[in-house]
Amino acid sequence: MTVTTDIRPTIRDLEFRPLTIPASVDAPDATDFLAMTETRNRVYREISGHDDDYYSAEALLPHYLPDDYELRLVWLAVLEGRVVGRVGVDVPLEAGSRAAYWLVELLPEVWGRGIGSAAYQLVERAARAHGRTVLQSWAQHPDAPGERLDPPTGFGSIPLDHGARFFLRHGHALEQIERRSVFDLNGSFDQVERLLGEACDASGGYRVVQWLLPTPAEYVDGYAWMKSRMSTDVPAAALEFDEESWDAARIAVHDDRYLSGGQTVQVTAAQHIATGELCGFNELVIGADRSRATHQEDTLVLKEHRGHKLGLLVKCAGLLSWRTVAPESPRVVTYNAEENRPMLDINEAIGFVPASYEGAWKKVLEATDDSGSTD
Repeated sequence: MTVTTDIRPTIRDLEFRPLTIPASVDAPDATDFLAMTETRNRVYREISGHDDDYYSAEALLPHYLPDDYELRLVWLAVLEGRVVGRVGVDVPLEAGSRAAYWLVELLPEVWGRGIGSAAYQLVERAARAHGRTVLQSWAQHPDAPGERLDPPTGFGSIPLDHGARFFLRHGHALEQIERRSVFDLNGSFDQVERLLGEACDASGGYRVVQWLLPTPAEYVDGYAWMKSRMSTDVPAAALEFDEESWDAARIAVHDDRYLSGGQTVQVTAAQHIATGELCGFNELVIGADRSRATHQEDTLVLKEHRGHKLGLLVKCAGLLSWRTVAPESPRVVTYNAEENRPMLDINEAIGFVPASYEGAWKKVLEATDDSGSTD
């Protein structure tokens, strides 16, 4: 379905232009995608003060290609002919899904002019056009003095900053805090090696298996099953996530997106020796520039296999082997729900330190809700 908008921004010379997804970053129609990528990276840099969230256009493009699992809607915010931000709505295509995930990201220099509120009108209209009533979004909230907001979970807090006020003004509630933690890859690995030994002693019925994407055929089914459990087995507070269905075809799409963008992904898994079942895993990802930060993406131990230090096992084994895969990378970045104490205990023991926090926000659209207000 193509979503068009009849919104006529009242801000002079403001346009929300649908993003063209080019066949490659060298294609004649790639100009807007390149501008979107540059603006995205600048927004994150100016808010966070670092480049750990940097993506090259080559790495980002495959994640915007259409597939059977999610619809990605993106618009450029263009003010006086200049790209100043982006608007995105991701629509999962799981049967019965109510959720849509959204973002409005603007350069700080144009904050306070009503552009964000005009963009948010587009978000709600797009969500409604696809029958979605649950809007969810994540945002960085750099620490600052002053009034703070606490989520219903009772874990963590964020400052009542510009971003938080925007969410509240548009009817969203803070549901969860995510901690961004960092591990120094240039430091000592003595603690990692010691903890790996402890994990091996406690997990006698399991062994470590590892691979770099693409996923070997013998691990595809097990990897797919573990990926499907990421939508059901992690702390989610009052956020709503659809139970995802993963199979060999979806793993192939997943792997190709990383590989075609020049990224390297290492999967470290725990395998139950008696049955051959994969029951826990950890992912480390880096782009073509191996001197940039590494991102730890999904980590999970299936519920029925918890209690054997498998989370510690796969994380430590993954970090140790990563030194060979990406020896120039300075650090590993990971995100965890602030109430996910078991995983945070593992991270802290290994040597991850808290660096910043994000808020997870949610709004349920009512049938009579008027989404046309602006600030």
